[in-house]
Amino acid sequence: MKEELDLLKSQIHSLIEIFETSECIRGPKNFDISKVKECYFKMAEFIMSDSGECSSLKEYLAATDFFKAPASTKFHGNWDSGLCVHTLMVTLQALRFAVPVAESFLSSPLASVPGSTFPYTAEDVFLSAVCHDFCKVGSYKVEFHNTKDINGNWTKKPVFKVKPEMRNLGHGNESVLIMLKTVPSMINRRNVIEAVSRHMGFSDLSELERLNYSNFLQNPLVLLLQLADQSAAAWWDC
Repeated sequence: MKEELDLLKSQIHSLIEIFETSECIRGPKNFDISKVKECYFKMAEFIMSDSGECSSLKEYLAATDFFKAPASTKFHGNWDSGLCVHTLMVTLQALRFAVPVAESFLSSPLASVPGSTFPYTAEDVFLSAVCHDFCKVGSYKVEFHNTKDINGNWTKKPVFKVKPEMRNLGHGNESVLIMLKTVPSMINRRNVIEAVSRHMGFSDLSELERLNYSNFLQNPLVLLLQLADQSAAAWWDC
């Protein structure tokens, strides 16, 4: 598996370099949205093997409110464009951790189980990170609440709320559904589907789903995406 690992290292390095040279994010609320868009598109064009699906992904991101929506109503990224900034930081964290996680997995007993394959490609890492919160696209609206300012005067404060008419299959599963509509070939990459579906860990599971959750943890991409998502929110506040 040396060739696969060498290729992963090379492609991961190139993707991180695209982010670093873009200089698109300097902090949670310190970013250039035009450069953020450009960074996404350059990464997609570099790593996606199917040009048609690359175009489909870029069209989806541009046509929806992905670059304008918040990442939540009151937690991380609860500000304009928080969703795209959070997602890009998750992508970056996943890329940063991808090689050491793969190397650790390859040194484990699971890697020698008959039928085992190389844990993931750089394209798998990129797409699972970019698509993990697709369920939030088009989900929020702005309401205005009466509140007092520092001088005690009443003012209208804008707040984000989830649209009441939204139908959701579950945080991860809804994102999987949208991903498969946008990048259909992912139907053949179970590791990516599992990573997006289970990126919330235990917090987004029914009682029945908890019974076999440990099986999903044998997929290193599941753990990689969970680590990337939580570290982006906790360490980068987005």
